[in-house]
Amino acid sequence: MAEISINGSTRTNFGKGASRRDRVAGLVPAVIYGHMAVPQHVVLPARELGNALKQSNVLLNLSFDGKSELVLPKSVSKNPLTGIFEHVDLLVVRKGEKVTVEVPVHTEGAYDKDGILEHVNNTIEVEAEATSIPAFLVLDLTGMPAGTSKTAGDVKLPDGTTLVSDAAMVVVHLSERSSAAEPVAAATEAAPAAEAPKAE
Repeated sequence: MAEISINGSTRTNFGKGASRRDRVAGLVPAVIYGHMAVPQHVVLPARELGNALKQSNVLLNLSFDGKSELVLPKSVSKNPLTGIFEHVDLLVVRKGEKVTVEVPVHTEGAYDKDGILEHVNNTIEVEAEATSIPAFLVLDLTGMPAGTSKTAGDVKLPDGTTLVSDAAMVVVHLSERSSAAEPVAAATEAAPAAEAPKAE
């Protein structure tokens, strides 16, 4: 997984008013924490951060005040109406260190077209090296019959990545198409025709 470099600066003013001014200026307040260190408060350029966060589990190389930190976004707060980033929590990581993350699962392969595919869980939790987190994982559905499920244990994992989620956790289920309409139609055909009203 490639690293994305972003230049920020130390945050010195706090409170709702200061945060509002930062956002108006195109900056996002953030906290860097982890490795038993004192949390560091910074502000990051909203546009660059937004572009970086389009990638799942993106690794950020932050530079601020003459130092740098390798971090993973752990919590992102956005305004539900405007979509503006309000705050980001960033976890410090080290190269070679293992981290636990949620990774999206993509499906591939031809399954029984008589079934209806339901995505029960779109991500699974895995442990991977901080600098080698997969962007996504693949679940092969080739030949999957209707009425069956695929679980987290069926997802293909790259070397160095281990499953943290329960292996029995359902990821996708291929439902059988409902045949409820068929018995109704059959019952209608089998019912005796109603007698026509007699003319008086």
